[in-house]
Amino acid sequence: MRIMIVGAGLVGQYLCSRFSSEGREVVLIDRDKDKLLRLEKEMNILTVHGSGASARILAEAGIARTDLFIAVTDSDEVNLVACIMSRQYDVGIRIARVRNEDFLTPGMSLNEEALGIDLLISPDWAMADEIMKLIHVSEAFDTAEFANGRVILLGYLVHGNNPCVGRSLFELGREHGSRQYVMTAIIRDGQTIIPRGEDTIRAGDKIYLMVLRQEMARVERLFNLTSRLPARVFIIGGGDIGYLVARRLEELDIEIKIVEEDVERCRFLSENLAHTIVLNFDGLDAHDLLEEGIDRADLVIAVTGSDTTNILSSLLAKHHGTRRCITKITRHDFVPMLGKLGIDVALSPRQVAADMILRYVRRGSIVSVATILDSDAEVMEVTVPEHKKFDNVMIRDCSFPRGSVVGAIVRRDSVFIPTGESVIRPGDNLVIFFTRDAARDVEKFFAPAS
Repeated sequence: MRIMIVGAGLVGQYLCSRFSSEGREVVLIDRDKDKLLRLEKEMNILTVHGSGASARILAEAGIARTDLFIAVTDSDEVNLVACIMSRQYDVGIRIARVRNEDFLTPGMSLNEEALGIDLLISPDWAMADEIMKLIHVSEAFDTAEFANGRVILLGYLVHGNNPCVGRSLFELGREHGSRQYVMTAIIRDGQTIIPRGEDTIRAGDKIYLMVLRQEMARVERLFNLTSRLPARVFIIGGGDIGYLVARRLEELDIEIKIVEEDVERCRFLSENLAHTIVLNFDGLDAHDLLEEGIDRADLVIAVTGSDTTNILSSLLAKHHGTRRCITKITRHDFVPMLGKLGIDVALSPRQVAADMILRYVRRGSIVSVATILDSDAEVMEVTVPEHKKFDNVMIRDCSFPRGSVVGAIVRRDSVFIPTGESVIRPGDNLVIFFTRDAARDVEKFFAPAS
């Protein structure tokens, strides 16, 4: 697959890194020549200096041979024009990043179909969606949905007082039953482990469980966890993400306070939010935050435009007793260290946006894909092709690639958590967790027979 990316910002760089590491042919277009020279040295990609909205530059970059076209500059106009110009060529998929809400609102005239673009994405909207998912599963630090929402992958941090600490998966399986969940991964010291029966749970582990949506509460109880909606939420930062989250939280009968330093933005928030309390002060003002009751908040969401403010306000809130924090962080390389500082969930806009785009990268029998935060793993929902090796064979007898595990089976209108004795059939959808090293092998394993 040949991929062309317009825009060498954070999202563009992250996508280049991901795609090139998978062996894809990547071409990056940007106006910043120095940045392109640096990235070409760091990654196995081709670079073209110029504007992505130029027909000449697109032709020089080889648009005619491109399968996937992604425009992610900071300009909506450049991204849209670049995608529209690519329609002259036989490009398979076109994706554009936009910030203007008019392009994303259902029913508007300038939507994806009218523009001839396969996917319009907004990192801010994607971040708001991710935050709302995490609010509904308050014990988890990561979540992804499959099988039209009927299967959920949940990431949990194992604390030292958890009764599962020191116990093997074999012991937990005997106690919990074999069809409650599948533990698809353990992330320990930055390493992803595809667990086997003899592996034990340690304090500080991040575990990923694949569960049926209707079984989520029961599975959480098995691990001494209880997710519930927060009663009091503080949002630090009244920008687009903070506003979108507050607007959605208002539908849930939750007490919401939003802190914003800019007076004009506060006026906008007051006029467009129904019962959110808008507070005009600095998100790092400890005196004002405590006076407004941040120490009694169930959840603090720090989503200003400054990583420093987001990190420090989250640490301040945790220090004074806030139960949980969700923190926006632009520098993706900072994410692993934030957990050690006590921040519960750190979200990177570029990774959230890339997660959406990856769903469009996979071809053929692959239904959807999700990346796993702070790890080298992915989850994929794939349709089992017509092939004798998949004809009523038990999972334990099917030689899945090393570094992968089946978390769920979707068959017509039913979905279930498998065991080694579960039988798979052509036409089933399998939800598979795998390390990035196994990605190519997994794709080849499920490639339709030629």
